[in-house]
Amino acid sequence: MTNRRQLLTAMGSAVLSMSVFQRAVAQQFVEGTEFGLEATDTGDQSGKFQMAVDAAAALQQPLHLAAGTYQISNIAVSRPITIRGTPGTTLRMGAGDAILVLRDCSDVVLEGLTFDGIDALGRDGALLSITNAQRITVQNCTFLRAAGTGIKAHNMQGRIENCALSDIADTAIHANDSAGIDILGNIIARCGNGGIRVWRSQSGPDGARLSGNRISDIDWVGGGNGQNGNGINVFRADNVGISDNHIVNCAFSAIRLNATKNTRVIGNHCQDSGEVSIFSEFGFSGSIISDNLIDGGAAGISMTNFNDGGRLAVCQGNIVRNLLERSPNNPDTVPYGIGVEADAAVTGNVIEGVPGTGIAVGWGPYLRDVLVNDNMVRECTIGIAVSVAPGAGHARISDNLVSGSGEHAIIAAQWDEIVSRDLPADASQFPNVAIQGNSVI
Repeated sequence: MTNRRQLLTAMGSAVLSMSVFQRAVAQQFVEGTEFGLEATDTGDQSGKFQMAVDAAAALQQPLHLAAGTYQISNIAVSRPITIRGTPGTTLRMGAGDAILVLRDCSDVVLEGLTFDGIDALGRDGALLSITNAQRITVQNCTFLRAAGTGIKAHNMQGRIENCALSDIADTAIHANDSAGIDILGNIIARCGNGGIRVWRSQSGPDGARLSGNRISDIDWVGGGNGQNGNGINVFRADNVGISDNHIVNCAFSAIRLNATKNTRVIGNHCQDSGEVSIFSEFGFSGSIISDNLIDGGAAGISMTNFNDGGRLAVCQGNIVRNLLERSPNNPDTVPYGIGVEADAAVTGNVIEGVPGTGIAVGWGPYLRDVLVNDNMVRECTIGIAVSVAPGAGHARISDNLVSGSGEHAIIAAQWDEIVSRDLPADASQFPNVAIQGNSVI
């Protein structure tokens, strides 16, 4: 056990009475009120709070905070510690850039705290900043009214779980260059530009796992054509798993993958996206998109941008239904259920109610080695469209059921021009397409 001399040294000029030290040892936690923290104090209490954090870390005991509001900012955490609140414990942003700053540390637990950025309106920053940190746990916390980001994590390993983040001006959770982060079971609502972002400064292994989160009402106040407005956005980060999330009402995509490798998107509920609901784009490879339910939105699932190296995907067992006639946010988006271009298998999906193309296979010359088999395509304007433009590669369309098409069931196209309204009947004219066993009703 750290002795009193070591404790006083760790706290610098702070003076801690022997009685406080003895009580902390006896009760196995440090009480914030022992350092003059007052729930009713409306002034800045950063100095007292920092003293309490340093003392608890030195004693290797949890810091307990009573219910109430504490105005603080830029509290430095650099050693193992548990900071635990009770119902009603609120840390309100003071004059700094963050409430708590975890840097070059490990084995930190934050539990039962409310982070409130109400006094930082108009200032960028993060309610919680984490840099170069391992074995970090943020659980059962609430993050409110951030002028910038709720949680900003750089090179973090650990867990963010069962937290609530709402009314965030930019992004609820932004994890950059992660070292193995789990983002689990959080509730995220009303964010200006993003729900969860997992980015890397350069492409490479990341291993983040995002599961069981509920994300809603994500805007795109920063503008652009896809970098903002997404429930979950993965950029340059490889080996990421995205599963069992419930994502509703995002201005652009529920889930957007950009330049990722070996990403799994499995079992998510995506509703009312303003653009493509699940998008794997720009230099991706190895995307598995399976067992997702997409209801509403401007387009369903896209695995495209072969012109920029986007390739290699499995799209299996998804339901896409009830799409819009046009995107409310991106006029370049036309409705389609599934769009695919290169080195991919599209199998066992159900697509219904698309005022456009159910499955779009290739675009101009951007088509190579695509299998489309055993899908059900119902009540779409066009069931399946396959590119036969000069330079288009091979596709096999087999054993699909196409029912109730508004205009055409299976067509061949060169860019926007339909060159065959009945591709099965005209298949001999298009050697890049193998077509067999499809049922048209």
